[in-house]
Amino acid sequence: MFGIPGQSPVTITPAAVRQIRKLMERDNRFGLKIGIKKGGCAGMEYTMDYVDAAETNDEVVEQDGARVLIAPMAQMFLFGTEIDYETALLESAFKFRNPNVTDACGCGESIKFKDVEELTAGQDAQG
Repeated sequence: MFGIPGQSPVTITPAAVRQIRKLMERDNRFGLKIGIKKGGCAGMEYTMDYVDAAETNDEVVEQDGARVLIAPMAQMFLFGTEIDYETALLESAFKFRNPNVTDACGCGESIKFKDVEELTAGQDAQG
């Protein structure tokens, strides 16, 4: 994992902890896995899935009963990110406050990271 040893790679707000824990308990799932994939108008998108187990090299963050797993290829992009859950009049959704993002599309679904082409070149070669 990239970052400072002993420091959590992401922080989870109390609202996000409540939502993750609620969904984990409701669906009897191990945790919420977060990843990054190519796509969207800004170049990259977050992925989120509830999973039944951690895979090798997933970074696992546990906070107050909520468990977040970070996929290996997303770890360098998510370090320092705050995960929140916001409830508004028309929508409720997880929000990522990520200091590594350099640009985002207008809808907020697609993001861009500095030098992402260089960082993901090896990923494309591996398939």
